[in-house]
Amino acid sequence: MLNHITVMGRLVRDPELRRTGSGVAVASFCVAVDRDYSPKDGGERKTDFINCVAWRQTGEFVSKYFTKGRMIVVDGRLEMRDWTDRDGNKRTSAEINVDNAYFGDSKRDGDNSGSYSAPAASGFGGYSAPAAPASDFAMLDDDDAQLPF
Repeated sequence: MLNHITVMGRLVRDPELRRTGSGVAVASFCVAVDRDYSPKDGGERKTDFINCVAWRQTGEFVSKYFTKGRMIVVDGRLEMRDWTDRDGNKRTSAEINVDNAYFGDSKRDGDNSGSYSAPAASGFGGYSAPAAPASDFAMLDDDDAQLPF
Protein backbone atom coordinates (compact mmCIF):
# COMPACT_ATOMS: atom_id res chain seq x y z
CA MET A 1 0.00 0.00 0.00
CA LEU A 2 1.13 3.52 -0.68
CA ASN A 3 0.54 6.68 1.32
CA HIS A 4 2.61 9.48 -0.19
CA ILE A 5 1.65 13.13 -0.65
CA THR A 6 3.45 16.18 -2.04
CA VAL A 7 1.94 19.61 -1.60
CA MET A 8 3.11 23.07 -2.67
CA GLY A 9 1.63 26.19 -1.14
CA ARG A 10 2.18 29.20 1.08
CA LEU A 11 2.49 29.19 4.85
CA VAL A 12 -0.57 30.68 6.52
CA ARG A 13 1.42 31.69 9.63
CA ASP A 14 4.90 31.20 11.04
CA PRO A 15 5.61 27.58 12.00
CA GLU A 16 5.27 26.79 15.71
CA LEU A 17 8.22 24.82 17.12
CA ARG A 18 7.73 22.86 20.33
CA ARG A 19 9.59 20.05 22.06
CA THR A 20 8.27 16.81 23.49
CA GLY A 21 9.02 15.84 27.08
CA SER A 22 12.10 13.99 25.86
CA GLY A 23 13.33 17.02 23.86
CA VAL A 24 12.29 15.95 20.35
CA ALA A 25 11.55 18.95 18.11
CA VAL A 26 8.15 19.12 16.41
CA ALA A 27 6.95 21.97 14.17
CA SER A 28 3.30 22.55 13.32
CA PHE A 29 2.22 24.73 10.42
CA CYS A 30 -0.55 25.22 7.89
CA VAL A 31 -0.12 25.46 4.12
CA ALA A 32 -2.63 27.22 1.84
CA VAL A 33 -2.91 25.37 -1.47
CA ASP A 34 -4.92 26.70 -4.41
CA ARG A 35 -6.85 24.11 -6.36
CA ASP A 36 -5.73 23.61 -9.95
CA TYR A 37 -9.09 24.29 -11.51
CA SER A 38 -11.45 27.26 -11.63
CA PRO A 39 -15.20 26.98 -11.16
CA LYS A 40 -17.27 26.79 -14.35
CA ASP A 41 -19.20 29.92 -13.37
CA GLY A 42 -16.00 31.99 -13.48
CA GLY A 43 -15.77 32.45 -9.73
CA GLU A 44 -12.63 32.37 -7.64
CA ARG A 45 -10.55 29.24 -7.24
CA LYS A 46 -10.90 27.48 -3.92
CA THR A 47 -8.04 27.21 -1.47
CA ASP A 48 -7.40 24.25 0.83
CA PHE A 49 -5.71 24.82 4.19
CA ILE A 50 -3.66 21.75 5.03
CA ASN A 51 -2.22 21.16 8.50
CA CYS A 52 1.31 19.77 8.61
CA VAL A 53 3.61 18.44 11.32
CA ALA A 54 7.38 18.00 10.92
CA TRP A 55 9.54 16.16 13.44
CA ARG A 56 13.18 16.40 14.52
CA GLN A 57 15.63 18.06 12.07
CA THR A 58 12.90 18.65 9.48
CA GLY A 59 10.83 20.51 12.08
CA GLU A 60 13.81 22.59 13.16
CA PHE A 61 14.62 23.38 9.50
CA VAL A 62 11.06 24.52 8.75
CA SER A 63 10.79 26.68 11.87
CA LYS A 64 14.18 28.31 11.23
CA TYR A 65 13.97 29.11 7.51
CA PHE A 66 10.26 29.49 6.70
CA THR A 67 7.92 32.29 7.67
CA LYS A 68 4.34 33.32 6.95
CA GLY A 69 3.75 33.80 3.21
CA ARG A 70 6.77 31.79 2.01
CA MET A 71 6.20 29.12 -0.64
CA ILE A 72 6.96 25.63 0.70
CA VAL A 73 6.91 22.16 -0.81
CA VAL A 74 6.22 19.37 1.67
CA ASP A 75 6.60 15.69 1.04
CA GLY A 76 5.30 13.02 3.41
CA ARG A 77 2.28 10.91 4.28
CA LEU A 78 -1.33 11.77 5.02
CA GLU A 79 -2.46 10.78 8.49
CA MET A 80 -5.91 10.83 10.05
CA ARG A 81 -5.96 11.71 13.74
CA ASP A 82 -8.90 11.11 16.07
CA TRP A 83 -9.37 13.46 19.01
CA THR A 84 -12.00 14.72 21.44
CA ASP A 85 -12.96 18.40 21.60
CA ARG A 86 -13.72 20.40 24.76
CA ASP A 87 -17.38 19.42 24.60
CA GLY A 88 -16.55 15.70 24.49
CA ASN A 89 -17.37 15.28 20.77
CA LYS A 90 -15.19 12.92 18.79
CA ARG A 91 -13.43 14.60 15.87
CA THR A 92 -11.14 13.51 13.05
CA SER A 93 -8.43 15.65 11.49
CA ALA A 94 -6.24 15.07 8.46
CA GLU A 95 -2.66 16.28 8.49
CA ILE A 96 0.54 15.69 6.58
CA ASN A 97 3.36 14.07 8.53
CA VAL A 98 6.26 15.77 6.72
CA ASP A 99 9.32 13.76 5.74
CA ASN A 100 10.97 16.50 3.63
CA ALA A 101 10.47 20.23 3.16
CA TYR A 102 11.82 22.29 0.26
CA PHE A 103 11.90 25.93 -0.73
CA GLY A 104 9.15 26.64 -3.26
CA ASP A 105 10.46 30.10 -4.12
CA SER A 106 13.65 32.08 -3.89
CA LYS A 107 14.09 34.81 -1.34
CA ARG A 108 13.59 37.37 -4.14
CA ASP A 109 10.19 35.88 -4.95
CA GLY A 110 9.05 35.42 -1.35
CA ASP A 111 8.52 37.98 1.33
CA ASN A 112 11.31 40.44 2.05
CA SER A 113 11.29 40.28 5.84
CA GLY A 114 15.08 39.90 5.96
CA SER A 115 14.93 36.99 8.41
CA TYR A 116 16.21 34.43 5.93
CA SER A 117 19.83 33.33 6.31
CA ALA A 118 20.01 29.77 4.95
CA PRO A 119 22.61 28.65 2.41
CA ALA A 120 21.70 29.32 -1.22
CA ALA A 121 18.67 27.31 -2.30
CA SER A 122 18.65 25.70 -5.70
CA GLY A 123 15.01 26.40 -6.47
CA PHE A 124 12.83 23.37 -5.90
CA GLY A 125 15.52 21.03 -4.55
CA GLY A 126 16.59 22.52 -1.22
CA TYR A 127 20.23 23.21 -0.42
CA SER A 128 23.12 23.57 -2.82
CA ALA A 129 26.82 23.94 -2.06
CA PRO A 130 27.89 27.46 -1.08
CA ALA A 131 29.39 29.45 -3.94
CA ALA A 132 33.17 29.51 -4.16
CA PRO A 133 34.92 32.87 -3.74
CA ALA A 134 35.46 34.76 -6.99
CA SER A 135 39.25 34.39 -6.66
CA ASP A 136 38.92 30.62 -7.23
CA PHE A 137 37.73 31.11 -10.81
CA ALA A 138 40.06 31.43 -13.78
CA MET A 139 39.50 32.03 -17.48
CA LEU A 140 40.06 29.01 -19.73
CA ASP A 141 42.42 29.35 -22.67
CA ASP A 142 40.60 26.76 -24.82
CA ASP A 143 39.05 27.99 -28.05
CA ASP A 144 35.37 26.97 -28.24
CA ALA A 145 35.35 27.52 -32.02
CA GLN A 146 36.78 24.02 -32.55
CA LEU A 147 33.89 22.26 -30.81
CA PRO A 148 31.74 20.13 -33.18
CA PHE A 149 28.43 21.57 -31.91
